[in-house]
Amino acid sequence: MRFLERERAAVAKLLPDLDETLRTVPLMELEGTNSPGIRLFRESGGAALMAPTSQQGRGATALDALRVQRALGARMPSVASATAAHHFSLAVLLALASVGDSMLPQLVEGVVTSDRLMAFAFAEERSGAGILSPAVTAAAESDLVRVSGAARPGGLASSMDLLMATVTVPRSDGKGEETAVALLPAESEGLSVGGADNERVTLDGVGVPPELLVRSSALDGHLEAALTTGLAQYQLLTTAGCLGAASALVEQVLLDTRVPESERVRLLVETEAAMAAAEGVARRIDDGAAETSILADALFTRYSVQDTLYRVIPRATELLADLGSVGADEIGHLAGRATDLALRPPARPRTTGPLAAYLAGGPLTVV
Repeated sequence: MRFLERERAAVAKLLPDLDETLRTVPLMELEGTNSPGIRLFRESGGAALMAPTSQQGRGATALDALRVQRALGARMPSVASATAAHHFSLAVLLALASVGDSMLPQLVEGVVTSDRLMAFAFAEERSGAGILSPAVTAAAESDLVRVSGAARPGGLASSMDLLMATVTVPRSDGKGEETAVALLPAESEGLSVGGADNERVTLDGVGVPPELLVRSSALDGHLEAALTTGLAQYQLLTTAGCLGAASALVEQVLLDTRVPESERVRLLVETEAAMAAAEGVARRIDDGAAETSILADALFTRYSVQDTLYRVIPRATELLADLGSVGADEIGHLAGRATDLALRPPARPRTTGPLAAYLAGGPLTVV
């Protein structure tokens, strides 16, 4: 089997013609300011990739999505990185829709059939906060909850149709507070996008009606489970996207017979071993393993792959630069995108962090 063949076959099966279209567009155009990447992703049905076919989605398993994401990372890594947050948000929404009695099933249908993209307000920029902790504040007002704050939703700020955020709100019975998920349409009054890179979302008293606020008390403990499983999938998908960017460099090395066979084999083995580890976790998700166990495995794999990329990328970059077969701009861009994995939430855990607690036999806290 040829390098990246399985991954590109998965794209051909689930998002027909997308890979062939992407092959005709230069990398730096796909990665540029006016990139057609998000549009092509939408038009191919990518927004519905992980929605079940019973809800008019593409029905991708976790393993399918992992392979698709690697293939996309090799063609347009910025879009692969951005859409990992969409897949996470949709996975959470699907899980909540399956147990709640609100309008969520209709909302899922609207997202899937209209190719809408969802972003998530991670709390990574707040020191000491878990990434799924509320990144914004909420205040109750009559029958609305008004949300304020700012977030950087991973490359989708300018393209999203819906922003998902965790918030802390007063309980309906007045007894304390609870966690909830707020769903904010991009056209909401008080929501704006700006910043130097046009990737900062500011919320200024955005009103959230009851039907777009999913309270944990209404879900009998399912909210944390949904967020945990979604976060595990996010870790795998963002890992696959960055691995895809590295794979684009490795592929060029493998195709050049001027490179000694020993060098090519070394890069091939390291890259494929990283993907095999991620595939193992994806299969466990598809088999229905426990949420906390899956999240731990996904994080272990993500950090392991991250270290692998630190070895693979410099060597592949050096070989390609020596050969002169790939433009310096492309090499630099792919290398930068691949190492972006270190910047994706959560940051490398400290020895006193949640993974250390998990290894010591305690719970893995994500919220």
